[in-house]
Amino acid sequence: MRLKIKKLRFLTGRPVCMIHEKTAKKMSLHVGNRVVIKNNHKNKIISIVDTVSGIIKPNEIAVSEEILEILALKDKEFVSVEITEHPKSISLIKKKLKGEKLEKHEINEIIKDIADNALTEVEVAFFISAVYTKGMSMKETKYLIKAMVESGNRINLNGKVVDKHCVGGIAGNRTTPIVVSICASTGLIMPKTSSRAITSAAGTADVIETIARVEFSIEEIKKIIKKTNACLVWGGALGLAPVDDKIIKIERLINIDSTPQLLASILSKKISVGSKYVLIDIPCGRSAKVSKKQAIHLKEKFIKLGIIFGLKMAVVLTDGTEPIGNGIGPILEVKDVIKVLKRENSPKDLEEKSVYLAGVILELVGKAKKGKGYEMAMEILNSGKAFEKFKQIINAQEGHLNHFKTPSFSLEIKAHKKLKILHFDNMIINKIARFAGCPEDQVAGIYLHKKKGDVVEKGETIFTIYTESEEKLHQAKNLYEKDKDKVIEFS
Repeated sequence: MRLKIKKLRFLTGRPVCMIHEKTAKKMSLHVGNRVVIKNNHKNKIISIVDTVSGIIKPNEIAVSEEILEILALKDKEFVSVEITEHPKSISLIKKKLKGEKLEKHEINEIIKDIADNALTEVEVAFFISAVYTKGMSMKETKYLIKAMVESGNRINLNGKVVDKHCVGGIAGNRTTPIVVSICASTGLIMPKTSSRAITSAAGTADVIETIARVEFSIEEIKKIIKKTNACLVWGGALGLAPVDDKIIKIERLINIDSTPQLLASILSKKISVGSKYVLIDIPCGRSAKVSKKQAIHLKEKFIKLGIIFGLKMAVVLTDGTEPIGNGIGPILEVKDVIKVLKRENSPKDLEEKSVYLAGVILELVGKAKKGKGYEMAMEILNSGKAFEKFKQIINAQEGHLNHFKTPSFSLEIKAHKKLKILHFDNMIINKIARFAGCPEDQVAGIYLHKKKGDVVEKGETIFTIYTESEEKLHQAKNLYEKDKDKVIEFS
């Protein structure tokens, strides 16, 4: 049936269309049905149907911005709309829910349907839940990674292409810009594509965005890397394993993170950017999102999959019991990074971990002899070469280090008596920072004046909460007051 486009300008995160209930009745369509929408050039997309009465007229169709963009549609343009069957992948998801193993072509079918938006969010959630409850064999995980890589773009680069990834969950912990700067200064190629924050106060992309552009095309990234050997960009705009981004979005909603999907998510992105050497950092321990037992299990899986895909991998288990660095939040974290690189009053825990990780990479690629990577990385950091490389990367990404916004509101959390700090809880610290406005509010966050093991005198400031909003400051304060016995442990 031919229907006329009515532009309403709405975003849904996936292709959705609205059809007048009279038209829907004529077409035997119901809410949640799928239709194929074709433009005049025969380009098509599968969309989920919603029915309305007053917003549009009969024989009109309103489509989400995603459809307008993909099909390049204009207002009042006519499109062909036809009902389509449920995709075959639904029966394959049921198969996995029963605990049966999926073949390569079956996983390809599911991933293709997710990529084509042929599955609803509920159906994708069932797939995620099936993988979470029934697991995947190593062979299935291999097929999943391959299918996710093939669903998107690839970046082809020359030279020793290196990447690193941290499974996350630690407040602060902004090692990536420091590691990239140290390694790129030795001639290694590091196309670092990073995410925005999911549950933490900031992701690497959020942090770098305070001083530089982070959204580029693949061709622009290649030019940046040609100039500097590296980049620090947001991966979400590049179409690298895009199915992963769709799955992550739904994982957030249902709060499920399965091991096979975690492995596929990380490795599909690394393979897509052409990495041959990969370092995986798994922080584990108390208040980290991964236990020591889980970390050991993950490490084994990463190593096996690395061999399958021809990646030279190093997987390290690091201390995830405490926040790393003093700043937690986009601007506060980039300030810590600059302090480490400039060798000016740097947070020692952030410096130590960054140099350690860079050293592991230098040994992995053969730049440093075994056992000498840390020494080489520290030498590069102390020489100023890493800071020069960082400035070069930021400049290539149209940024500068000259000016930072200052927060409008702050609250100092002080000691009520002389105390010794035993522990900061990563999860609650991250949560307080998010209540303060992170990561959207770049100046928001927490600055830790004291760390584990420090003795605090009565009236001394332990940490400061920063925000742009008085209301958010109030919310962050209330959360701290509610959980203050868990946020910090004293003796």
